[in-house]
Amino acid sequence: MKLNLEKVKGFSVIFIKEERIDAHNSGELKAYILHLIEQGEVNIIVQIECVRFIDSSGLGALLSGYKHATAKSGKLALACCKQQVLSMFELTRLNRVFDIYADLNEALENET
Repeated sequence: MKLNLEKVKGFSVIFIKEERIDAHNSGELKAYILHLIEQGEVNIIVQIECVRFIDSSGLGALLSGYKHATAKSGKLALACCKQQVLSMFELTRLNRVFDIYADLNEALENET
């Protein structure tokens, strides 16, 4: 899975450079997020601008990261969600769990 990590305003920003988050790569994403949290990086923004499709395993990977981050008094938010991906969050009502922002700047402004 193609992932880039940047530190921005105290947040670890994960840039996902894949069009799909599914059963083939969601395990790698989950492990990456959990590793960050174990290293003390508990305030995370996942930038998913390139993602055009996410399935239940992808949602599960993000939800696992969210639960682990909040358990350590951190945050996990999403930025740049395309409409077809946002529809999956709405369908599963996970849009009520995650803070989902139109872009990275909005996420940084609202999460700090």
